[in-house]
Amino acid sequence: MRQRQGNATLETYIHFWAMKTVLIWVGKTNERYWQEAIEVYTQRLGHYTQFEVAEVADIKNAKNMTEEMLKQKEGEVILRLVNPDDSVVLLDDKGMEHTSKGFASWIEKQNQSGKRRLVFVIGGAYGFSDDVYARANAELSLSRMTYSHQMVRVVFLEQLYRAYTILNNEPYHHE
Repeated sequence: MRQRQGNATLETYIHFWAMKTVLIWVGKTNERYWQEAIEVYTQRLGHYTQFEVAEVADIKNAKNMTEEMLKQKEGEVILRLVNPDDSVVLLDDKGMEHTSKGFASWIEKQNQSGKRRLVFVIGGAYGFSDDVYARANAELSLSRMTYSHQMVRVVFLEQLYRAYTILNNEPYHHE
């Protein structure tokens, strides 16, 4: 049983553990500094939720494929990693936008939904296949700006960590 953190009640804290959070992304994280930041936030998130990262390997012979073919191949792998009862959220520049507090509130609602897994997906360089969009329960935008796929991993992990600290009334987030 998890102990109380910050001002959060034990009931709330345990409830977050009822849902596993998964982050799927396409492609390898090449730069060591991104890898280190990912490790830091992954470790921090482990205090609040069961957390897992799933990396979709780069598709072989991608240079010989059209953008649509590549999205389709990546999509097939992504969909194999998703369970039928998962709540799937695509990180997409056309998705819903939140403040950090709004995102925390949204995370809390997801944790109370009764779903066993909340799966966030960062697509490849060309986005998602139509099949992945069709499977998604929601789309989330971190910004209308475009970030590198390696950078967005860290930005998202930090925002997810921030959301959990907000929900636990911890002094990480400042207005």
